Amino acid sequence: MKVWIVMPAYNEGRSIGRVLDALKREGWRNIIVADDGSHDRTAEIARSKGVLVVSHKKNMGLGAALRSGLKKARKLGADCAVTFDADGQHDPKAVRALVGALNDADLVIGVRRHLGIPFHKRVGNFSLNLITYLFSGVLTDSQSGLRAFGKRALKLIRIRSNRYEVSSEIIIQARRKGLRLREVPVKCFYTKYSKARGTTITSGFKIFWGLLKQKVSK
Repeated sequence: MKVWIVMPAYNEGRSIGRVLDALKREGWRNIIVADDGSHDRTAEIARSKGVLVVSHKKNMGLGAALRSGLKKARKLGADCAVTFDADGQHDPKAVRALVGALNDADLVIGVRRHLGIPFHKRVGNFSLNLITYLFSGVLTDSQSGLRAFGKRALKLIRIRSNRYEVSSEIIIQARRKGLRLREVPVKCFYTKYSKARGTTITSGFKIFWGLLKQKVSK
């Protein structure tokens, strides 16, 4: 199976080098960094690690970065694409488990264990899981950035969102298109740096509004 790892990144110069090194130690060589208009050395550091970099001229959002990265993976003939955060919170050892789970699924979600997850993030994730449920049904961790897309999911899912509502949008599209979903428990590492990244309460309102607009425009 030809696996590509897609890593969206915006101003992740402090962490991206060691994250890429950790993935390479696990044997992963096909890596695309979708640099979303970073102002720091994110793209430069990624290129120095010998990975493929797709760059936006300006910051467009998580959804736009994932769209560009997954599009590139498809063009390169990927059988599978795994999305992986650049801030160091994901366990590189989990990638193999997600890829293996594609044997009986089209889209695999890495479910983060609550141990170590900051309280405000648990509350935020619960709220966003509830929002996603309203549009697509029950899922344990709809906002996880660690996901494996099988060939069918790569073909059928077409990201429209530019920003954080992309995480819920992917699940909603997968449900509507009849894709097989599976969840796999994964370990996450929450440092002071990674705790400061990601969604906020304000983001939650924006996500809900973005999803609502998509539903109305269908």
